[in-house]
Amino acid sequence: MEIWHLALARDWDFATAAGDYRVSTRGATLDEVGFIHCARPDQVPGVAARFYADVADPLAILVMDDDAVRASGVDVRYEDGGGGELFPHVYGALDPAWVRAVVTAHIADGQLIIE
Repeated sequence: MEIWHLALARDWDFATAAGDYRVSTRGATLDEVGFIHCARPDQVPGVAARFYADVADPLAILVMDDDAVRASGVDVRYEDGGGGELFPHVYGALDPAWVRAVVTAHIADGQLIIE
């Protein structure tokens, strides 16, 4: 299954230079939360509206396959994000090699615009 992670583009740029991505969600690290928040493609607009609506900086959508992440030995769990909706959570740092595509995006009028 394809999973997406919504990131600030500058965080992703830093991660590719550093060798791994450790931001769980906006303003929180993997070390603080214990996992990296991801979403199915259909969930990303809601995540953007809830957590990134006021962001003017460029965004990056990291597109991964949960089977590839699991094959590396990192756990992916589908857990309740609140209200009974299950979201994929990656229990480890993201390896840039897992990212099959990086889709640029931004927020306009509180909505996610995929470029």
